[in-house]
Amino acid sequence: MELPFREKGDELLRPGAMLDMRARLREHAKKHDLTSVAAYAFDHRTRMLPFYFVDRRMSPGGVRAIGGAFHEAGFEKTRVVLQTWKKRFQPSRMQLDGRMPDLFMTSSMWIHSGRMKDMLRDICTVAPDQRPLVIAGGPHMYYNPWDAFSTDAADPWRADVAVTGELYVLLELMDVLLTERATAEPLRRTFLRVKESGGLDHIPGLVYPNGAEGAVPDELVDTGIQRLLQNLDELPHPVHGYKVIEPPGRSPLLSPGAIAVDRIHKFTPIAAIEMTYGCKFRCKYCPIPAYNQHKDREKSPERIADEMKRLRQDYGIKFFFGSDDNFFNRKDRAVRIVETLAATTLDDGTPLRKALGWGTEATVHDTLQMRDHLRTARTGGCKALWMGVEDMTATFVKKGQSVDKTREAFLLLQRNGINPMPMLMHDDTQPLVSFKSARGLLNQIQLLRSAKAMSVQVLMLSPAPGSKLYEETYSGLAYDSVNGKPVEPHLVDGNHVVASRHKRPWTKQINILIAYGYFYNPLRLLWALVFPKNRRGHLADAGAQIMGMCGWVQNLWRTPRWLYHLMRGGIKRHEAPPASPIPFRSVKGGHAPHGLPNQISTDEPERTKEPAQV
Repeated sequence: MELPFREKGDELLRPGAMLDMRARLREHAKKHDLTSVAAYAFDHRTRMLPFYFVDRRMSPGGVRAIGGAFHEAGFEKTRVVLQTWKKRFQPSRMQLDGRMPDLFMTSSMWIHSGRMKDMLRDICTVAPDQRPLVIAGGPHMYYNPWDAFSTDAADPWRADVAVTGELYVLLELMDVLLTERATAEPLRRTFLRVKESGGLDHIPGLVYPNGAEGAVPDELVDTGIQRLLQNLDELPHPVHGYKVIEPPGRSPLLSPGAIAVDRIHKFTPIAAIEMTYGCKFRCKYCPIPAYNQHKDREKSPERIADEMKRLRQDYGIKFFFGSDDNFFNRKDRAVRIVETLAATTLDDGTPLRKALGWGTEATVHDTLQMRDHLRTARTGGCKALWMGVEDMTATFVKKGQSVDKTREAFLLLQRNGINPMPMLMHDDTQPLVSFKSARGLLNQIQLLRSAKAMSVQVLMLSPAPGSKLYEETYSGLAYDSVNGKPVEPHLVDGNHVVASRHKRPWTKQINILIAYGYFYNPLRLLWALVFPKNRRGHLADAGAQIMGMCGWVQNLWRTPRWLYHLMRGGIKRHEAPPASPIPFRSVKGGHAPHGLPNQISTDEPERTKEPAQV
């Protein structure tokens, strides 16, 4: 169920391809007066632990990168809308520069895909000759691109095209369209003309529909698996993306202007930045290794330091979260980055560590390998590491961790001034409490707290598109409905039990609530005020407890509705993973590379190869 691999040697873009593409777009910007809106879909029903508070204080990196790339290329009439802040936004009523934008883009994760569909349905109420070109993208489209196209003949909304890859795929699409666009021609008309002529088929990473306008597509065409950008230094600087963010508000309309520069840090005090991609571990529940085609990708230490420095100086942002798969995945690379950050100063001479802080994700095994460099990491501004512990006893997940190693790693981090933030995964076989072993969920939470953990995440195993376990999870395990209630995307967030063979799955749901209440509670808050786990910042531990309790209240408010259905029973399970209900093919007429096993043609090879790059 992983994404297929490209032909060996053809997984990556050629060096400099992104730089050349950005240069071409700057030339296009001189000739085309293009207006565009990129909207991040967000389902507010997902506002629970462990993401409560952070979800509204950190602007998503992907959609912001799109806005930044357009703005940096010279398309300054660009706006980025976040539904986390602008819940009532209606694309059909948006006006930018006094007119309907030429281009409307949506970005969505799987758990927010319901809101993405709402936006697509809304924009399709605009007459076709006045409608912008509509593009769907984001992580959800990497694995389920058919979800951007309605199958209801009475309500045939749809995107014009789905982007199943990263930023380069979108920019390459825009380069082709703007090259072919006639003077004053609507961009959507250009797209339809180029599509009909086969002019999109050489761009790997697209899925587009064929069929009559205003009807369910006759078929979907998949142009293949994207090529990946190796050198992340070629990406546009993130400083551009913050210039085009829509202010928060209750209005369904766009505001006259973007957020003022001096107010950015008030709305998004945390900045997500890309530092490294890739992980050596091959966990069956994780889609990351296959998505990256088993490649490591990175930014240079100098570029990372410059991004933090400029975002701090230009916008006043003081905390950064690295969107790394495993920051310590390669020790030599991690050491170079932390040493560079430790030596970096702001323009006024202030050391970076005194002006900002950052955190990212790592594993217990790799943290122990970095033991001699953790002090340097703290000197470079690292204040927290989210640790993929999953299961301390390695019964369910094995990533080189154990109870002793986890404790050792956590104490090492705290000794060096870095807060360990463990992430646990609850499974069917794990009891709430165990005796004479550390297998129990509460046993592990107590061990983590005694090892000076500042926070905790407890999530239930859920279907993960693109992972090795995806098909197995959907073969008689994942729920289709419970007590007559369908399992909607927002429920597949790890907080709700939606895939289990347990005879009483409602007990697993209660276990998660108990686990959070055991870690975050008033008694621990009082204890944290007197005996904090972090003695360098004694209020940090108490602050984490307060935020955790506030988030736990959200879980207590939202979870019982699903718990009630679990207790009533009537569980209906999926027999196979979701597949495209619309005929789905490659550009050559065979199996679509993004298709699922029940769509595979035995005549097609597993690997895909698109035409060589020009």
